[in-house]
Amino acid sequence: MDSRRTSVVEKSLTAIATSSKKSAYYLAAMRPRQWTKNLVVFAAPLFAFSINLQSLLGSLLAFVLFCCTSSSFYLINDIADVESDRQHPVKCKRPIAAGLVSIRIATGMALVLLGSALIFGWLRSPQLGAAITAYALLQIAYNLRLKRMVILDIGAIATGFVLRACAGAAATGIVLSAWFLVCTAMLALFLGIEKRKAELRLAQIKGNKPRSVLKYYSLPLLTRMENVVTTGTVVTYALWSAGPHLHGASTSWMLITLPFVLYGIFRYQLLSDPEEIISYSDDIIEQSGRSERPEEILLRDLPILVTVIGWIITCFAILWLKHQGLID
Repeated sequence: MDSRRTSVVEKSLTAIATSSKKSAYYLAAMRPRQWTKNLVVFAAPLFAFSINLQSLLGSLLAFVLFCCTSSSFYLINDIADVESDRQHPVKCKRPIAAGLVSIRIATGMALVLLGSALIFGWLRSPQLGAAITAYALLQIAYNLRLKRMVILDIGAIATGFVLRACAGAAATGIVLSAWFLVCTAMLALFLGIEKRKAELRLAQIKGNKPRSVLKYYSLPLLTRMENVVTTGTVVTYALWSAGPHLHGASTSWMLITLPFVLYGIFRYQLLSDPEEIISYSDDIIEQSGRSERPEEILLRDLPILVTVIGWIITCFAILWLKHQGLID
């Protein structure tokens, strides 16, 4: 009797362990590490100084819906590229390429995630539904054509971030400043250019065949583009933070946060500098290319993290002082 009970317990534990592994594979296939990009939806209440339970819940909903939408396209891309991924030294470890998640299940997951995001988005508000729909259409256009079109590929990446910001505003009923939208677009273009610059340089260092669109870029061209959008980012952020008399932030005390933005941009430029990338290259190669994306280098950089935390703390301090009537 005891041996029979032991056998039942062992089978139950084995079933639970197997189920947990499958759940982990399904989650990995959704690429949760990429969800950090969707945190942009929280920018609307933060920049509008509208931090309350309602705005946070609305932003959280927009965040979840965008995570579902983006993950659905990651699944679709992995399904479409499954054969080529299996030949890649790093991508072959992705759950779909490795056979840990079947194509049938991945297809079902993608349909459920995208369908749910669209339905709940439109139920929440037409504006939020429109933002998610526009993002989905952008992803389709990007994967079918735009990612192979020079300059437009970076523009598509930047548009995705602007749509995230608009979704955050739509989910919370916040009217965004024009300077905020322009600044978001400029910053997204900056990050897109830095991403292409890092990819191009790393491909040269590691001797990999670059993606097709990189053949049309060069480091001098990307540097000139970088100079334009860096200036635009700093100027538009300064105009927004100058205060309400320029239809920007609700208080001109936000100018105090400008040094954080300047340092963060300059530090990011340092990390994407060709000579600096060379210093990272040995470590990058040892990790089999996992850090090929500059955002991963960014997450490993303590000064950048401290700068972001300092910026957030300063923003909340200004918000608290304004609500207390201690500053205008």
